[in-house]
Amino acid sequence: MNLKKAWLVIPAAAALALTACGGDVSTGSGDKIVTLNGSEPQNPLLPGMTNENGGGKILTAVFSQLVRYENDGTAVLDVAESIEPNSDATEWTIKLHNDRKFSDGTPVQAHNFIKAWNLITSAAQAQSSFFDFFEGTDDEGTGEITGLTEIDDYSFTAKLKNPTSDFVSRLGYTAYAPLPDSTLADPDAGGQLPVGNGPYKLASDSAWEHNVKISLVPNENYVGSEKPQNDGVTFIFYSSLDAAYQDLSSDSVDVLEAVPASVFATYESELSGRTVNQAYAGSQYFTIPGYLPHFSGEEGRLRRQAISMSIDRETITKTIFNGTRTPAKDFTAPTLAGYDANVSGNEVLTYNPTKAKELWAQADAISPWDGSFTIAYNADGGHKEWVDAASNSIKNTLGIQAEGNPFADFKSLLNAEDSDSLTGAFRNGWMGDYPSLYNFLQPQYVTGASSNKGRYSNAEFDSLLTQASSATSTAEANKIMQQAQSILLQDMPAVPLWYTNANGAWSTKVSNVHFDWKGQPVAYQITKK
Repeated sequence: MNLKKAWLVIPAAAALALTACGGDVSTGSGDKIVTLNGSEPQNPLLPGMTNENGGGKILTAVFSQLVRYENDGTAVLDVAESIEPNSDATEWTIKLHNDRKFSDGTPVQAHNFIKAWNLITSAAQAQSSFFDFFEGTDDEGTGEITGLTEIDDYSFTAKLKNPTSDFVSRLGYTAYAPLPDSTLADPDAGGQLPVGNGPYKLASDSAWEHNVKISLVPNENYVGSEKPQNDGVTFIFYSSLDAAYQDLSSDSVDVLEAVPASVFATYESELSGRTVNQAYAGSQYFTIPGYLPHFSGEEGRLRRQAISMSIDRETITKTIFNGTRTPAKDFTAPTLAGYDANVSGNEVLTYNPTKAKELWAQADAISPWDGSFTIAYNADGGHKEWVDAASNSIKNTLGIQAEGNPFADFKSLLNAEDSDSLTGAFRNGWMGDYPSLYNFLQPQYVTGASSNKGRYSNAEFDSLLTQASSATSTAEANKIMQQAQSILLQDMPAVPLWYTNANGAWSTKVSNVHFDWKGQPVAYQITKK
C-alpha cells in the first residue's frame, strides 16, 4: 500500500505490502499436544457470537482473517493478497489468496466473507456493532451490508459510510472471519462444531467437552504463515486459577496466561526462567449499570465519581498485585498508539477521600442512599482479592456497606450481565481486539454497542466516536477520542482501575512460549519437548 496515504495506520501500512507465506502442515502423532488454561465459552463458537476471552482464544486458533497480527500488534496480510483503498478511503478492494481452504477442504472465497458478515448483521448477533461503519447497516451495525459487492470468486469491495482511518488493522479481529458454506447453511451446527480456515481444527466431533475442555489439532488444509509447531492444543476449563497453578507446578498443564494473586510475589522465583511479566493492551474496570437505583441521571454521575475517588489504586496495585498492575489514568491502555496519561478530567481516577465524601453527600441530597454496594465477579478468574480490597476502600471512605458478589464462573457472570439481572456493579476487563484506542471505547460505551453491558448512552460521546472513525489520519482520530474520554470521565459509566500485565507461566515440558500484544500465549509457536 502507498505509505503516503494519510488515513493508513502506520504499523499496519508498513507491513501490508507483504504477502503471507505458505507451508505444509502435518497433523502430527499426537504425543506433543500443548495444554493451556481456558474457560467455557459463553455462546456457540461463531465469530459473530463470541465477544469474551474463553471463546475468543479458541476462535483465534480455528479461524484466519484477511489480516493477522504479529506478536507486537503489527497488522500484516493473511487471507488477503491485497487490500487497496479508493482516493478517499471510503471503498476498499480486497483480493484473496486462491489457495486458502477451510478444514473441510472447501475453498475460502469472497462469498464466505460477505455472507458471514451479513449473517452477523442481519441476525443482530453480539458482534454486529463491529460493522456499524459499513454502508447499509444502522448505528448498531444491524441490517444488510449493502456496501459489500463480490467482484469474482476471490475479490470483493467494501464500501463504508465514511473514510475509516484504521480499517485495515480492524480486519484481523475474529468478528471479520469467513464462514464455510456448511456453517452458513446451518449456523447452529457450525457453532457447536466450528469449521474454520485457521491453523487448528477440532480434534473430533466430540472435541468440545462442555465445562471441561476443548481439543484442537493442526488443520492439514492450512497453508498460512502460522504453521503449528506442536501436535495440537487443548484448552482446559479450570474452576479457579489456584487449581490451574497447582497443575502447572507439577507439570500437569503446560501454559497459563495468568497466575493467582496469591503467588504474584513468588511465582517468578518459583518458576525461574518460565514466566512472563509484561504490559499489554488490557485494562481492568468495574461497571455500574445505569438501570440500578441511585445510579441514573445527576445522582448516578455524582455517585460514580465518588466511588472512583474512594478507591486507593496505588495501595491495591502494590499490596494485591505486587506492582504488576499500574493505576489507570484513562479508559484505554498505555501500550496503544495515541495513549495520553493526562486526559482532561482524569483526576476522578485519583484517590481523594475528601472529595469522594463531598460528592457522595451531594448525591444524597438528591436521593438518600440505602442498601449495599456490591461488585459481582467470576470466582474462577482470580478476582476475589482485589474486589475485596476495592470494596473495603469504598466502605471505609464513604461509610457505606460494600462487598463482593461472587459468581461461580465467567459464563454465569456474563449471562447475568446480558439479562440485566445484576443488582450491583460488576467487574469487567478489556483486552484489545485490535490495537487501537477506538477498540477500547466504541464496543464498551457507544449506545447499543456489543459490549456496552452497563447500557450507557451519551449522544455527544457517540458523535465524537463517529468523527474519530472517519478521521483522515490516526493522529486526528486519537485527538478526537481524547475529547470523548473527557466525557466518559464525567459520566463514569465504568470505573477504570488499573492497566494489566501478562503474568503467565509455563511448565518444564514446553519451550518457545511467547505472549502477544494482548497478553495471550501464541499457541501455534509453542513446542513440546
